Amino acid sequence: MIDKRNRKPIIVSSHDVHLDIDYVRWIHNVKERFRNAQIKAAVKVNSEQLLFNWQLGRDLVVRKSEERWGRGIVEQLSLDLQHEFPDVKGFSARNLWNMKKWYSFYALAEESYNLIHDLENRLNLDNPKLHQLGAEIRENELPEKLHQVGAEMPFPAFFGFVPWRHHVEIVTRCASIDEALFYIQKAIEEEWSRNALIDCIKANLYHNAGAANTNFSERLPGIQGKMAQEIVKDTYDLSFISLPEGYDETALESALEKNITRFLLELGTGFAFIGRQKEIVVSGKTRKIDMLFYHIRLKCYIVVELKAVSFEPEFAGKLNFYVNAVNELIRTPDENPTIGLLICKDKDQTEVQWAFQGIQTPMGVASYDNIRLEFLLYYIPFSVSSANLRCFPLSP
Repeated sequence: MIDKRNRKPIIVSSHDVHLDIDYVRWIHNVKERFRNAQIKAAVKVNSEQLLFNWQLGRDLVVRKSEERWGRGIVEQLSLDLQHEFPDVKGFSARNLWNMKKWYSFYALAEESYNLIHDLENRLNLDNPKLHQLGAEIRENELPEKLHQVGAEMPFPAFFGFVPWRHHVEIVTRCASIDEALFYIQKAIEEEWSRNALIDCIKANLYHNAGAANTNFSERLPGIQGKMAQEIVKDTYDLSFISLPEGYDETALESALEKNITRFLLELGTGFAFIGRQKEIVVSGKTRKIDMLFYHIRLKCYIVVELKAVSFEPEFAGKLNFYVNAVNELIRTPDENPTIGLLICKDKDQTEVQWAFQGIQTPMGVASYDNIRLEFLLYYIPFSVSSANLRCFPLSP
């Protein structure tokens, strides 16, 4: 109902209703079904548009349009399509060139088919709901059209989960198929905006993610170890904090805690902050963990130790102690083994590998960079003989 005077909706209270747990469960199920229907509709629309872009890009490549009709054919095609569909966006010459580039990027690379097939299998394994939705799209919407695409390169169904502008940024900024598919997978799993995608590409996440020195493959079960390796970076970008020259670990911890939202973004999706200087008591002695996190996807605690100096072998022993303590005192039986992550100013790979030998707990070592240093300027009078004092800076 609408109040005609105020033009505001009026909620009419129900009567003769007895709400129980069955109703709560049912209405929750109804809401979830509607949300899924919305997602399916959006993905199907996006898939149809992307399929058209893929086919048009393919036509421009397969028909060798520029050789056949001249170098201005893309611009002519743009004019013809815009004249026929004046209210439709996306037919600019630039966008048509992007379609051709998009198709060429994948279709003309020999390794493309196998890499795309492998990613599709991984996405289906890691996300059953995504697999189900993708299967429905393939079954209900695309089979005949996919057949029309031809043998050159079939349209990957999971591309439909990524917006067109994301695809353009990826093929424009990535140097290889493997790198491009890495960002497609991340964009799907973490629901990146276009700005988030661009930021991650600029930060070279492809080369940094999963590159940290770890023993995860030896100390964790297969899938758990693979997932754990993927969430850690070789180098963390801490350009969002400023510290004075000669800062210590306490100052580093404090700055990260004050900027915890940015730090969580840098760590990656799935990290939840538990606390700083988390107190644990072992044999009557109080110990304090620098920073404690919980990873939702891995279902485990992550002990983070920070060092404002380069890696030293003894750091691994201390981290090992804290990981074991969390396993014994905090972790519950239904949670996965705790992981340790040491973030240092710098590290030597050989020293890290040797330090890990004999340690049974899963842990990794990464470095950080780009902290902004604050330089203080000290001034002393140069002349006091005039009203206007002249001064010069003296570096500390």
